[in-house]
Amino acid sequence: MSVELSRLKNGITVVTHHMPHLESLALGLWVGAGARSEAKREHGISHLLEHMAFKGTTRRSARDIAETIEAVGGEMNAETSVDHTTYYLRLLKDDLALGLDVLGDIISDPVLDADELALEQHVILQEIGASHDVPEEWVFELFQEAAFPEQAIGRTVLGTPESIRAHTPDDLRRFLGAHYCGPQIVIAAAGNLDHAEVVRRAEEHLGGLSARSPAPEEPGYYRGGERREQRPLKEAQILIGFPAPAYLDAPFTTAHAFSAILGGGMASRLFQEVRETRGLCYSIYSFYWPFIDTGVFGIQAATSEEDIPELVSVMLDELRKMTDGVSAVELARAKTQLRAGLLMTLESPIARAGQMARHVLVHGQPLALEQMVAQVDAVTQADLVDLAASFLEGVPTLAAIGPVKRLPGVDAIASTMAGQKAAVGW
Repeated sequence: MSVELSRLKNGITVVTHHMPHLESLALGLWVGAGARSEAKREHGISHLLEHMAFKGTTRRSARDIAETIEAVGGEMNAETSVDHTTYYLRLLKDDLALGLDVLGDIISDPVLDADELALEQHVILQEIGASHDVPEEWVFELFQEAAFPEQAIGRTVLGTPESIRAHTPDDLRRFLGAHYCGPQIVIAAAGNLDHAEVVRRAEEHLGGLSARSPAPEEPGYYRGGERREQRPLKEAQILIGFPAPAYLDAPFTTAHAFSAILGGGMASRLFQEVRETRGLCYSIYSFYWPFIDTGVFGIQAATSEEDIPELVSVMLDELRKMTDGVSAVELARAKTQLRAGLLMTLESPIARAGQMARHVLVHGQPLALEQMVAQVDAVTQADLVDLAASFLEGVPTLAAIGPVKRLPGVDAIASTMAGQKAAVGW
């Protein structure tokens, strides 16, 4: 693969993957700062800043920014997560210079106008309200808060209405100056491009950012717990989770294989037993969220009120059965799924750029395909059993929204996972 990496004088990392067969490219700026980088008084500010970056610079109005990219047939967007913020574009191959000009402009020279801020605060208040109105989305916010209570990593990315209303232009400037620093930033690009040109343009448009490193983030500690909201809905949204490996932990790849076997698709154990055999729900799956210093594994399902007790019992039983071992066929299928995912990423410029950026933020450099495949191939049946046992020993997390009065509490789930009779009748 034609992957190249350079670092600018101020510490910005530039990583590219040349794909000469394409007529387009994907280009993005990944900042290693997100919701977990916020002090309590700053709750929601990283997401608010992401919105405000598009509201105008000293050179371009908000409309100019949009029209400049769309005039060449490009697309521009951004997103904020727990641990990073991304600004990215999809462009034709001849528009690289324009793309880096616009990216550099919105990051290094945003106006952060007070009137525009008031408008965008109102927009985000509507976004918060909309999120509350979608239980299958909001339950994940409750889950994050329950798994990591009283910590930055457990607070919602969107913030609260109170915190969003309180932020001022000066607050945004302080956060921008403190966290949008060279060592925190990765410029990643994939497609039909020239690495040297990306480096040259990046230096031109972003070389003036600070080279200092930000203060260390508050460490994340999985605690576990329970959050539930009783609502008059047709279905209950249920999430059950357990502590899981961090990005740099040895079982990282094992956790991905584990999730594939337990709840990663239509052939997974959960789907086959819960939906196909028992018909307890329409959709059920497992997921794994790794962070740099912690992680969480979870199972999501939605069902009617009367089916909750049986559904939860079967979910936990299938998780417990993983300690009995997995078959060679299951492990081979999971490995094939993971390898296929890695190879498919190489066919999408935007997915490839994101993969390289995340690798740099976590490992300091992009991982070679051969290295990632070797990690997948190294997973054993014994590794999966050990990981299953560690899940059962951990404090569980429970989040639920809807008609959840019949849902067992987190203590009953913990007792069940410990092989004890639940304290309440199911």
